[in-house]
Amino acid sequence: MIRHPLSELSLLPPIDEQEVWAAGVTYERSKTAQMAESDFSATAYDLVYEAERPELFFKSLPEKVVGPGDRVGIRRDARWNVPEPELALVFNSRRRLVGVTIGNDMSSRDLEGENLRYLPQAKIYDRACALGPWIAVGATEKAIRNWTISLEIRRQGTVEFHGETPVARITRTFNSLGEWLFRSQTFAHGAVLLTGTGIVPPDDFTLEANDEVAIAISGIGLLSNPVAVV
Repeated sequence: MIRHPLSELSLLPPIDEQEVWAAGVTYERSKTAQMAESDFSATAYDLVYEAERPELFFKSLPEKVVGPGDRVGIRRDARWNVPEPELALVFNSRRRLVGVTIGNDMSSRDLEGENLRYLPQAKIYDRACALGPWIAVGATEKAIRNWTISLEIRRQGTVEFHGETPVARITRTFNSLGEWLFRSQTFAHGAVLLTGTGIVPPDDFTLEANDEVAIAISGIGLLSNPVAVV
C-alpha cells in the first residue's frame, strides 16, 4: 500500500451528486444576528425561531461546492460578506443520517438585510459553499453535541476574528431537521444539510480578498479556505 502525507494532497469536497441545503435560525445567537440586519427581518426571524417548521433553503449544486484549500467566494456586488461555520449533516436517499462534515455557508448579509426576497442571491452564487475535509461516520447525535465549532479569520497573517460555540446550542434535533428536509421531496443521491451558525463576526467586519477562513469542529477536523471575489 502506498501512503502519502496528507500535507501533500489536495482534497476534493466530500460530495458527489448530492444537493446542499441549509437550515437557518437554529442558534439563539444566529437569530439575534439576523434580526440585527434590518427592522423588517426582526419579526420574520423571531417567528421562524419559535415555529415548529424550520427555515430550510437550497444552498448549492454539488459542482459549485469547493473543498479544503480551494477559494471561497464573496460577491463583488455586496458590501458585507461573512463566513458561516456550520455542522453539515450527510443523509442518504432514505433519510438516514450517515455522517457529518464541516460546512461554510458564505453569506452577503447586506443583501439579505435589504430585502428577505434577496436571500437566494445572498446565499447562492459561485464558490458560496465549502465542505470538508471529509465525512466523519459512526458518531451519535449525543456524542456530536459534545463537540465544539470554532472559526478563525486571518488577514495578512493576523487573526482578525476568532469565535467558538458548542454544537449543543443547536436547538433542533438532527432527525427533525432531516424529516422536514425530506417532506414532499426526494433526494435520489441523498443530501447534505447545513445546520445553521452560532458564530457571527461583529457587524463592522466584512471579508476581503485573500483572507483565510479556518473552521474546525472537534471530532471532524479543519476546513480552511482563502477568499476570492466572484
